Amino acid sequence: MSKKILVVEDEQILREIIKDYLLDAGYEVLEAADGRHALTLFQEHEVHLIILDIMLPELDGWSVCRRIRKASNTPIIMLTARSDEDDTLLGFELGADDYVTKPYSPRILLARAKRLLESRPAREHKNDTLSNGRISIHFPSRSVTVDGENCNLTHTEFEILACLMKNKGIIITREQLITKIWGYDFVGDNRTVNSHIRNLRSKLGEHAKSIVTVVRSGYKFEDQP
Repeated sequence: MSKKILVVEDEQILREIIKDYLLDAGYEVLEAADGRHALTLFQEHEVHLIILDIMLPELDGWSVCRRIRKASNTPIIMLTARSDEDDTLLGFELGADDYVTKPYSPRILLARAKRLLESRPAREHKNDTLSNGRISIHFPSRSVTVDGENCNLTHTEFEILACLMKNKGIIITREQLITKIWGYDFVGDNRTVNSHIRNLRSKLGEHAKSIVTVVRSGYKFEDQP
């Protein structure tokens, strides 16, 4: 079954360009020109990825992202014509997985979509499950449990946690995380990583202390007593 991507963009020409590239790559495409229609389509269909413009009629992209994140960890790529770093960080804090600033190459957008739709840790890890006793990752389903309870992580939060746990006790720099999670062509800075780590820690609750900040270096994962 081909993956289904929801494209939310109010500019019809741009939406059609994105759609054509995705269709040529073998994906199914749903289209929405405003935020409310996007939410309706998301509720009615099984969507594997969302490409979401910020400046939308009816309901803006921030609000759409916020509402989707309350119920789903479906990967989200935010699109914007604004290059303000604070906008980028807000998108990540709301749970977006990637962020592309207009104008951009549709081929680059397609590459980012493919990256988010791939389950790299599931292929790289020898076993189905990785556990430290309290936090467990099940790679085939891309699910995480904390003390036996499901922990609903976004695609990027899952990737970060998997990377840190697979390298337990080893310091992973922010630059290494950016390369591993977003790729060499990512345009961003260390605050991007900080935002996702902050979101991840909030979901891990009392076990957030397993993710240790190493000043001026990065992060590492440690078992807690």
